[in-house]
Amino acid sequence: MSAIYDCSDATALLEGMRLARSAIGRGELVVLPTDTVYGLAADAFNAEAVKRLVEAKGRTLASPPPVLIPGIPTLEALAETVPDVVRALVDEFWPGGLTVIVQARSSLSLDLGETHGTVALRMPDDQIARDLLAEVGPLAVSSANRTGEPPAEHAAAAEAMLGDAVTIYLEDGPRSGVSSTIIDATSLDLPQGKLRILREGTIARAEIARVVGDDLIA
Repeated sequence: MSAIYDCSDATALLEGMRLARSAIGRGELVVLPTDTVYGLAADAFNAEAVKRLVEAKGRTLASPPPVLIPGIPTLEALAETVPDVVRALVDEFWPGGLTVIVQARSSLSLDLGETHGTVALRMPDDQIARDLLAEVGPLAVSSANRTGEPPAEHAAAAEAMLGDAVTIYLEDGPRSGVSSTIIDATSLDLPQGKLRILREGTIARAEIARVVGDDLIA
């Protein structure tokens, strides 16, 4: 049976984090707070767990989830290369609401679905999320809601949609409800390739353009 842990209480936070670590290690699903919306999380290197995640949302592996990471060193580890313009973006906006799609390192056994050799990465600006990431490693994370429903701004709202598909829910108060901005950087290795904004979210296009200038598709 699922349980919700109130992370504003120190004892509940310790217990919830301990159980969340164990659940992820067993390939189960956890709902956690991020700086944008609540996220539905699974071990990014456990293909069965990732499959459970997309099924809980009512999707298929044709819609692969992005990956939350604890810091820039993990970006270096997961990406085949990190172009200078991507470094500039993450230096400016991480931790925060920027998701960057890059070519995944070919040597990794990372099976997130139909990614075509890419991976979408973000470092969240949320201490609970980053603490968990630092202990369990990269997590495949999608918004904690059923497809077609609004993103959850509380763990209780996520639980109402996802129920026992999730083992542990971590509650830490309301979130903004505004999703991250998604940047596709996979064309940068092509002649005259540029960045493309796939979704404008919490970081405005003007802010991206301020950092990357002509490297952004108009």
